[in-house]
Amino acid sequence: MPRSVMVRALLALAVLVPSIWSAVTLRPTLGLDLRGGTQIVLETRDAPGTVADAAATDRVLGVLRDRVDGLGVAEPSLSRSGERRIVVELPGVQDPAEAADVLGRTAQLTIHPVLGAASPGTARILPDEDGAALALGPPALAGEDVSGARASTGTPGVIGSVVDVAFAGEGRQRWQQLTAQAACAPAGDPARRIAIVLDDRVISSPQLDPSIGCGAGIPGGSTQITGSFSREQAGDLAVLISGGALPVPVEIIEQRTVGPTLGAAAIEASAVAAAIGVALTGVFLLTVYRLVGLAAVLALAAYVVISYAGLTALGATLTLPGLAGFVLAIGMAVDANVLVAERAREEYQRVRRLDRATEIGYRSALPAVADSAVTTLLAAGLLFGLASGPVRGFGVTLTLGVLVSLFSALVLSRMLTIWLVRRQWIRKRPAWSGLASLGPVRTWLGRRDPDLLRRHRRLLVCSAIVVLLALAGVVARGLEFGVEFTGGRAVEFSTARPMEPEAAREAVADAGFPTLAVQATGTGGLSVRSGDLTDEDIAAVRGALADAAGGAELLRDERIGPSLGEELRHGALIALGVALAAQLIYLAVRFRWVFSVGAVVALMANVTVVVGVFAWWGRPVDGVFLAALLTVIGYTVNDSVVVFDRVREGWTTEHGPALRRLVGAAVLATLPRTVNTGVSTLVILAALLVLGGDTLVDFALALLVGIVVGTASTISVAAPLAIELQRRRRPPAPRRAAARRRSTGAVL
Repeated sequence: MPRSVMVRALLALAVLVPSIWSAVTLRPTLGLDLRGGTQIVLETRDAPGTVADAAATDRVLGVLRDRVDGLGVAEPSLSRSGERRIVVELPGVQDPAEAADVLGRTAQLTIHPVLGAASPGTARILPDEDGAALALGPPALAGEDVSGARASTGTPGVIGSVVDVAFAGEGRQRWQQLTAQAACAPAGDPARRIAIVLDDRVISSPQLDPSIGCGAGIPGGSTQITGSFSREQAGDLAVLISGGALPVPVEIIEQRTVGPTLGAAAIEASAVAAAIGVALTGVFLLTVYRLVGLAAVLALAAYVVISYAGLTALGATLTLPGLAGFVLAIGMAVDANVLVAERAREEYQRVRRLDRATEIGYRSALPAVADSAVTTLLAAGLLFGLASGPVRGFGVTLTLGVLVSLFSALVLSRMLTIWLVRRQWIRKRPAWSGLASLGPVRTWLGRRDPDLLRRHRRLLVCSAIVVLLALAGVVARGLEFGVEFTGGRAVEFSTARPMEPEAAREAVADAGFPTLAVQATGTGGLSVRSGDLTDEDIAAVRGALADAAGGAELLRDERIGPSLGEELRHGALIALGVALAAQLIYLAVRFRWVFSVGAVVALMANVTVVVGVFAWWGRPVDGVFLAALLTVIGYTVNDSVVVFDRVREGWTTEHGPALRRLVGAAVLATLPRTVNTGVSTLVILAALLVLGGDTLVDFALALLVGIVVGTASTISVAAPLAIELQRRRRPPAPRRAAARRRSTGAVL
């Protein structure tokens, strides 16, 4: 066995073995839609000088989001209900009581000098950790002076975990002054202690070390809170300190478990759709590429295992749209294998050796694979760094998917393919490999050789008309924003007879409300949530439940705010804008600016068309649509990279072939890869659209439109626009690619 194959085999084992172990032993965290969770209802209260109005409640909501993130809860749902109430839904929380305690505490942190033991007439007396009374002076530092806090393992001599606290700004100087003053008291004197108070309770009052001299204090602006904390207690305390104080106090008025928003039938239907889609993709690869397709199928199976193990190891929450996106990523990961196979077919016609053609195919694909990976990782990194909530989670999932796709295509699939094509029985029967012929699409195109972009300006005009029609839909009909963006109504019913959520969903759907979110409340009731429920709609839903269960009573009817807050929406838009700018710069460096402008304009046109289709159709724009749109953005940019990398390969000088003919030839050369990859991806989406139920209709529809339009926009927008800009400005030609390292690009 060649050394390179041996190295890849060892690397594959080093990754696969722990991944299989993790996939078998670790349990994934399921979201509210799949498993249900804990629901906590909080109500804000007036504080001295502060009224608990809607604005104050919104500020509390922002602090609570930070605390929930600190608790390690993925994909939580937080929304304002009415003016003073906040509804928090936490999937995967093992101790709801502890979560409720952390969320409900106001976390007013202050740090005080200790005046001495308590005596009559002392202004403020609080017991220390051991119950002994201490007289405290006015607070020297407050929560706003803290820049961060984290739990850590105690140093030698310290029992239990500790919390490291860092101060910011003027808090650094005040901390040093406070400790400098306390150090002037003799050792053992209570006045040599510093009291750290949280919500009028002394959580730690350490003595200053004897080595700290009077007037010197502790420099550096940091300290360590001790108190025999367990690891969990130290973590909760760090969350409270770093999460900040609540603007107004809150009170927990309700705590209960809630059932999943999706029924077992919907989950089962989606799982069946995913299985059918993946199976059909495997059959397609085996039919078109035979033994090379078999290697790709095995590599994709490993991709599934490694990605799943990575998601569970990261603690990512699996929701139904997330699982659908995970399945879609399998279809997108097919592209690198399809690309290499198509290029190897082309090289085999020249070298007539399977092993040599395969090696050239993989080497030629490397530059484009790098370009596709970098553009996608740029977007993923910026989404993670600048956004929050589900958008940030999408950045994590996207990054993991790209990295695993690279490993699957360039290590596993390459190892298996090279091993297969070097077998003697394959050399004698090259047709079995799937690489011996160019395939019907490539052969047909080679005979016709159409000048695809000879009327590139007409393509631009037609594309502009389509974009204007999409914008007209947004202007004329508007967007139907979902409850995550606009808020809506949450209604709770009690039924005369116990009713399973699945039966309730069927009854509500038969009444004309197939998209309503229905879940069990944990107290025998049923909760219905939507963004546009009218009084008449509520009466109709109540009637449908009453007919099915022998009676239904309205228990609660509340207005709820958006679970995707204003700051999350703004953060997502900023992240997308910066990601587009970063991709524009990178593509300008790699392909010259005319190509980067063409790719980004095609991306914007694609997004506009997808949004316009949903506007004309009246489909809801919600969190699921947002996840689909982010996937479309990554797909569109990479599809343009495929074509432009082939252009860079052929464009050696500015005085070479006409750019129009060159770009047209690049489009035709990559068309078999585009067709085969598109079929693989669309098969999965079609299965989800037909069999996935009402839950995934909008998700699959957005992706179907986005992928079809994204592929077309490369031909009708990106390529023609690059041709037109080159004609007008004539910038320098792209640098010539290294010999024998040609590429057609890859979508990962």
